[in-house]
Amino acid sequence: MKILKTITVALILSFSVVNAQESLDFSGKKELVSPEVKGSSITFRLKAPEAKSVKLMGNWLPPKGWEPTTLDLQKKEGGVWEITQDNLQPDLYTYSFIVDGVKVDDPNNVYLVRDIANVMNMVYIDGPKSENYKVQNVPHGTVSKRWYPSKGLKTDRRITIYTPVGYENSKEKLPVLYLLHGVGGDEDAWMTLGRASQILDNLIAQGKAKPMIVVMTNGHTSNAAAPGESDKGFYKPVMMTPDVFNADMETYFKEIIDFTESNYRVKTDVNSRAIAGLSMGGFHSLYISANYPKTFGYVGLFSPAVMPPQNATSEIYKNLDEKLKAQLNNQFKLYWIGIGKDDFLYKNVADFRQKLDGMNFKYQYVESAGGHTWSNWRTYLNDFLPLLFK
Repeated sequence: MKILKTITVALILSFSVVNAQESLDFSGKKELVSPEVKGSSITFRLKAPEAKSVKLMGNWLPPKGWEPTTLDLQKKEGGVWEITQDNLQPDLYTYSFIVDGVKVDDPNNVYLVRDIANVMNMVYIDGPKSENYKVQNVPHGTVSKRWYPSKGLKTDRRITIYTPVGYENSKEKLPVLYLLHGVGGDEDAWMTLGRASQILDNLIAQGKAKPMIVVMTNGHTSNAAAPGESDKGFYKPVMMTPDVFNADMETYFKEIIDFTESNYRVKTDVNSRAIAGLSMGGFHSLYISANYPKTFGYVGLFSPAVMPPQNATSEIYKNLDEKLKAQLNNQFKLYWIGIGKDDFLYKNVADFRQKLDGMNFKYQYVESAGGHTWSNWRTYLNDFLPLLFK
């Protein structure tokens, strides 16, 4: 009788485990390694024996105009397709396969990241440039998702907030950086694609950056939160939402500052506040800081859009020269601009710099290789943070 009970219990447990762990694989088949990183080279593999063609699409490949560049994988033994990319610089890279014309993820790589509506695999090459992008054995800060009430937008909206290690057990007030994303992004973008928390943890641990609170906003005011994180439900995100250039973000930004300063121990003087952003977020940072010239002592524009379209009629966008002069007269600590030589916004930024030069508006300028890419924006954040709150 005891033996029967034991067998019965074992069968029940086995049945439960199999049904609870649907992804377990007991087949014993040999694992396919992809991607395989060796120094500065990466080998990509995909088993697709019935496929007629397999192509690789990666963010390190220079695009052809607005179209991505693709490379052909070679079919090897056992229906495995393979390609190796050599001489890659230390960085985070994203890629996908195209199988018979259909974009697919690498099933052997669990590391995925979303950019707007595109989901891609991620692979890392270690080195001096990218060492701050990885999780290191250092004290770590806290990342929280908070909701703030927006009276202007008549809804609660989500923000991501980084607090440095020790904040919870301290009474010290800290400076704040408001960090803004680009068009199509959301409050998760700087954390996932930008590796903001890893960069902050590592720079603070190295003593290169001051401990600070970082508030990452959702700049698309027609969305309360990232896709699937609000009562808007599960929807496909788009790049150009109706709120782009309607000035709602700039008009109601003070609500985010008020929420931060009411709920966190922060310094509230102008030289303890910074604002920075990439692309659309650089555009927002430019106009928010210009319209509130006594609010931010530090401004960072990463590959910024500069001029709104002609049909943008908000007062926020008018009289920019006068607003910049007022900002200059308030003697900010740092106005920082970074742009890639191949960025499609390069001329816009060059024209903006000419405007600043004409009014003796002091700024720090960095021109890097490459274009409108997360590779540049991670580098800019890594270089910008040590300059803050000195």
